[in-house]
Amino acid sequence: MLNRRNFIIGSAGLLGTACTSQFEWLSKLKKEYPNVLMLAVDDLNNWVGALGGHPNAKTPNIDRLAQQGTTFTNAHASAPLCGPSRASIMTGLAPSTTGIYGHVNDDDIKSANQKAAQSIFLSEYFKQHGYYTAAVGKIFHQKVAKGSFDVFGGRVKAFGPYAPKALKWNNKGTNTDWGAYPEKDEQMPDYDTANWLVEHLNMQHDKPFFIAGGFLRPHVPWTVPQKWFDMHPIEDIQLPPYLKGDLDDVPEIAKRMTEFKMMPTTDWAIENGEWKYIVQAYLASVSFVDSCVGKVLDALENSEYADNTAVVLWGDHGYDVGEKNRFAKMALWETSTRTPLIIKPPKSQGKSVSSRPVSLLDLYPTLVKICGLPANPLTEGQDITPLLAKPDADWQHAAVSTFGPNNHAVKTDRYRYIRYEDGSEELYDHETDPNEWHNLADDKKYSTVKQSIYKYLPSENAPWSPVSQFRSNDYFNALTDKAVNPK
Repeated sequence: MLNRRNFIIGSAGLLGTACTSQFEWLSKLKKEYPNVLMLAVDDLNNWVGALGGHPNAKTPNIDRLAQQGTTFTNAHASAPLCGPSRASIMTGLAPSTTGIYGHVNDDDIKSANQKAAQSIFLSEYFKQHGYYTAAVGKIFHQKVAKGSFDVFGGRVKAFGPYAPKALKWNNKGTNTDWGAYPEKDEQMPDYDTANWLVEHLNMQHDKPFFIAGGFLRPHVPWTVPQKWFDMHPIEDIQLPPYLKGDLDDVPEIAKRMTEFKMMPTTDWAIENGEWKYIVQAYLASVSFVDSCVGKVLDALENSEYADNTAVVLWGDHGYDVGEKNRFAKMALWETSTRTPLIIKPPKSQGKSVSSRPVSLLDLYPTLVKICGLPANPLTEGQDITPLLAKPDADWQHAAVSTFGPNNHAVKTDRYRYIRYEDGSEELYDHETDPNEWHNLADDKKYSTVKQSIYKYLPSENAPWSPVSQFRSNDYFNALTDKAVNPK
């Protein structure tokens, strides 16, 4: 890897010679290389206005960003779980490469296996090439890995504030709950995260910056102040699509993988009259975090960096809010892997929308390319800048999501194909079945379709790394135990 001084001297030809003074090359670096503002939103599915995921969604600030950049309507997480998804984004490596299939301590990521050890975190890569790097909130699974940023503004523990007693749901093993709490926005950690980012955007920076902010809502508990619930009157709430018996035609392994007994089911929510209230609470949580995003976007637009900063906003995976008889992530279906991805280049050319299948794994090479840095040959994602220039460009790639060794979902323009470790399959045609209610995998008419998709399945399936753990049902308990205690 080039050191910072060599890169600055040699990469653009505009930055002077070796005898250039430090002040001069810093000034030129600040001028020539764009900044990056990266906003991560925890457990955000496609229920934002710009994606049309729910008719009651009210997200004016995320929608404003979408008006300035490219919205990817077919973007998917590398894993439907925070830990492996974020590790994949920050290392540029797929879960099937690192063996990080479950949660992982931030500082253990590079201990996962040999390829993980060779990785350079996204923020480290920018730091090595002369950027000032700073972060606040949840960027990795917990906070940030040690040394991955120059400055870290902190993160509150867990996902509070928590009501003094359960509002609607108190099962152990989950933070799931819903209702109005606390009284004021100022009591929410995301409010402080937004303010920290605003302060950083108001600072004078001598170098280009890579600044990242990680917001917690709409991660459970779905609790925000009452005013955000008032934006979504219960009588106006529309419920997402649900088919009772939807899972009757999926393999048994799919049911075992996605059963989380600590979470409510849709059937329970219907019987107890709570489904609309859960949907309302999720929408309220999204609207609240949208307001936090808006504060940051306002600060950027009013700063000297407005015209030289790339902005990217992503959720770390999707979330079922009643679809598939569940209120959870942690599945290989569309609703659990699909998430917002919006990229505004430094010089915005206005709104565009791309329906091409892309992955959050693509963020690393894409941001590096946008900023004119040399590509990191260790990363595995695709550079999707061609889709920023031409959103309907020919695209010979698919988005792959992984949930445990040898369990993969492949999303193309039209189809979702899932293959599990035991060889069982699911196939859905989104042109005729966007809700994935009818598994076509055993229909011989689709054998050619399946054959065309096999090439996208990972050729490497690393063993589950013992530094990665996930214990939420019998299936994953057994996999984790085997990795930690192989004897």
